[in-house]
Amino acid sequence: MSARPNAAAATTTADSADACCAEPLPVLGRDVTVPLVTGGEVTYAALDYAASAPALQRVWDDVAAYAPYYGSVHRGAGYLSQLSTDLFEQSRVTVAEFLDCREGDQVVFTRSTTDSLNLLAQVVPADCQVFVFETEHHASLLPWRDTQVTYLNAPRTPAQAVETLERALADRDPHGPALVCVTGASNVTGELWPVRELAAAAHAHGARIVLDAAQLAPHHPVSVRELDVDWVAFSGHKLYAPFGSGVLAGRADWLQAAEPYLAGGGASRTVARRADGGVDVEWHTTAARHEAGSPNVIGVYSIASACKALTEAGFDSLVARERHLIDTVRAGLAEVPEVRVLSLFGDDAPRVGVISFVVDGWNSSHFAAALSAEYGIGVRDGLFCAHPLVRTLLGSDPQDPGECGAPEPAAPGERSLNAIRVSFGAGTPDEHVERFVGAVKELVRDGAQWKYRTEDGRCVPDRG
Repeated sequence: MSARPNAAAATTTADSADACCAEPLPVLGRDVTVPLVTGGEVTYAALDYAASAPALQRVWDDVAAYAPYYGSVHRGAGYLSQLSTDLFEQSRVTVAEFLDCREGDQVVFTRSTTDSLNLLAQVVPADCQVFVFETEHHASLLPWRDTQVTYLNAPRTPAQAVETLERALADRDPHGPALVCVTGASNVTGELWPVRELAAAAHAHGARIVLDAAQLAPHHPVSVRELDVDWVAFSGHKLYAPFGSGVLAGRADWLQAAEPYLAGGGASRTVARRADGGVDVEWHTTAARHEAGSPNVIGVYSIASACKALTEAGFDSLVARERHLIDTVRAGLAEVPEVRVLSLFGDDAPRVGVISFVVDGWNSSHFAAALSAEYGIGVRDGLFCAHPLVRTLLGSDPQDPGECGAPEPAAPGERSLNAIRVSFGAGTPDEHVERFVGAVKELVRDGAQWKYRTEDGRCVPDRG
């Protein structure tokens, strides 16, 4: 598990040719059919991986095989409890290996990337300065409310991102702790960020860095050691393991020094009443310190299963095949003059299978609704919980408020202030992206075949 994201994104022509013949990994839902408003049914094309990827069949099978043996963990004396405890702790080892963690790093299981970054925000030293680009997902942008936060302007090149961070860090108080939070791959544009270079800049100025790998880990290998990040966070539901679990992995010192993220059973080693009526608590110094309550054993095991499945499939092959899918989509969209693909770093920037775009003359909600209702294609429209970034890319006010995931009320045909996002990965068949490209061309050329109306701020088929 030791490749740089930027290096992993490069593929040769031969790689792409081989990828055309490679089979997608088996996922749940690959044979599901959905009705069309125009009549008949079609196999559903799930192209919203950036929000939640389908479960790998391997993950589902592993979970189903374990489910009859499910039991409480860590303190149960029975056979099933002991088996579940071993499985839970072995999953921690598997994740550490998947991330190429350093000796002494801790793997803490959480509910999601959002939960992981909120956990980290609770354990940073009180006088910590936090630096975060405005281009981040809200999970990275918002948890730092109780710290001194510096929001950095959107860079237009990877080199500019490093320069912007270096300038900001040079102006900080060099005697206090500092933390940089950065994504590995944008959930809006799919572009890979220069994580290794940003980590080097952070460490040169005495700061630490946390990598939001929610969009990176499902597509490329992530090596904590090679990228030299202090922590990494990701979600199971984007890693083909949608069972409600996430990971925060990295340095143990701040985690051990802070009060538990949640107080309760599992986080405490001993609890005793004092003579004055109070309570003395000794907290764990292991990852258990921040895993209070009964853990999500199924979710944790599913992440470990997904880590094994991706490793065994081979990221070289997965990256090459995804590159082929990306090229197919981008080439198809480029043939439609009315389509504008959103990008920070330009067309040649390495990226994962996440592409956002707008269509002249179309409201994004209307376009996405037509893709679903008339073609059986599931994409996403809106601001993708990255409001400042999308508004910057669209040329609208980056400070304009709005609710996450709630597109503006607009009638079909009105200009959209939002975008459309298509995303895919290891389980996506070629036919799905080819159908998507064909559908985009037909909708732009011929218009929608059905009438749509606005309901609760979204365009939906008008069924009379």
